[in-house]
Amino acid sequence: MAGGRPIKTPFGSIYATNITPDIETGIGAWSDADFVRAMREGIAPDGSHYYPVFPYTAFTRMRERDLLDLKAYLFSLPPIRKKNEPNALSPPFSWRSTLALWKVLHFSEGEFEYREDRSEAWNRGAYLVEALAHCAECHTPRTATGGLLVDRAYAGSEEGPEGESAPNITPDKPTGVGAWSASDMIWYLQSGFEPDGDTAQGVMWEVIEQGYQHLSERDLDAIAVYLQTLKPIEQFVGGRSAD
Repeated sequence: MAGGRPIKTPFGSIYATNITPDIETGIGAWSDADFVRAMREGIAPDGSHYYPVFPYTAFTRMRERDLLDLKAYLFSLPPIRKKNEPNALSPPFSWRSTLALWKVLHFSEGEFEYREDRSEAWNRGAYLVEALAHCAECHTPRTATGGLLVDRAYAGSEEGPEGESAPNITPDKPTGVGAWSASDMIWYLQSGFEPDGDTAQGVMWEVIEQGYQHLSERDLDAIAVYLQTLKPIEQFVGGRSAD
């Protein structure tokens, strides 16, 4: 959690920051309010804007109790003294002041709202997918300015994390996961194995190994329930349909 990993974007590389409770180089001096504001609004304790490679655009939907629980966990880790790496961005992308305009165009703050017309499993799955797991951040294509193309949510992206492509996870059968059963999805998130025997690679494997495989089967089932209710969208590759 001490940072330093480069995250490649079309605008340059941004380095993950130190989120251990070190007072000087990490987040050890942050108050609860500082942490919630960073996660909900993308604003640092000093008032500067965070780059949206830090997915506060999804974390904004987290419940405050979950945010404070997350902070409690991070503050239980050993503090590591490690200064943050400077980002490798060129003007105007290196100007944090321009992020205020970016937020006007692409950011909507607000906690997840429970849907009374949906099941408990659907609501739990929606909360996990849209907020905590921030699946759209990788699996949705982006505009030229880096905002999510919401009308193609979860339909896959050629510019996924670290330059990797991210597949279509809508229920479209030819190009997405429409042929997958709920059991297929649960097994994939537990093991990394797809129904055809292929395996998760790259960043997705890391996400499974360090994240999804530790979820309860109830939560994994909720994710499957939610994904199966998404609008099927045909994936486009290089501006053309994937067929």
